[in-house]
Amino acid sequence: MPKEWTGERLETFVLNDSTIEHLHRYAIAKEFVQNKRVLDIACGEGYGSNLLAASAHLVNGVDIDQATINHASQKYKKENLSFIQGSVEKIPFEAATFDVAVSFETIEHTTEHISMLKEIKRVLKPGGLLLISTPDKKSYSDMPGYKNPFHKKELYKEEFDKLLSENFEYHSLYYQNLHLTSLLMNAHSLSLKIYDGDYNSINSPDIIEPLYFLALCSDQEIPKLASSIFTGKGTLEDALREKEEAIKNLPSYKLGHALLSPAKFLRKLFSKKTNHH
Repeated sequence: MPKEWTGERLETFVLNDSTIEHLHRYAIAKEFVQNKRVLDIACGEGYGSNLLAASAHLVNGVDIDQATINHASQKYKKENLSFIQGSVEKIPFEAATFDVAVSFETIEHTTEHISMLKEIKRVLKPGGLLLISTPDKKSYSDMPGYKNPFHKKELYKEEFDKLLSENFEYHSLYYQNLHLTSLLMNAHSLSLKIYDGDYNSINSPDIIEPLYFLALCSDQEIPKLASSIFTGKGTLEDALREKEEAIKNLPSYKLGHALLSPAKFLRKLFSKKTNHH
């Protein structure tokens, strides 16, 4: 049985839109960690650090909660993967230790944004790369009238841009949102065109509205990311399978199944007799 879930950290038994959003970010991060030493700051349950360790030289996952670190250390075992307790304001490593730092959905959990970025820069090697994501306060909170109880200070686009510009010589900003999609691909090209609409009209927006921002930051020039899609097909199948099993375990389902079983047997028997005739 999964442990009690507070909603603060994504766990691997959670199969929903957040699952797909987080896995998409780690899929992008994997593009930059080949044979690198990587810091996953606020690593949570550890699944992301484990994914990165498949191609990185070394991954260190850091989280403020000791129980979470203990759990991750027991669950994910690779020679190039380790977990240690620490905070974003005081990362327990020497200066210039990492080639790449990953910080997904972390900065909104603290009010010490400048201290956090300076500390990440301290442990990054000169010219090291930071991948960082955070919700867009306008789309995530203001528009739906929602307040996440675990968030201490969310950022608008202009605030996030300014913060990154003040701490890194280069940064590029990307928009992320989750949509129900049908994917149609050119067999010879990976370029992407976006369509949106309903039964009344279809249009082709120039850009999607962000629910989250993802940024790449460095004091050296950074490559541009292509627009990308994380299909989430496996996640959806797992979620539906879990839902089906949960329904089958309901007392009402079991009772109904028991009551209908004789009827199903007779119908099957009658069908066989009819086929014989």
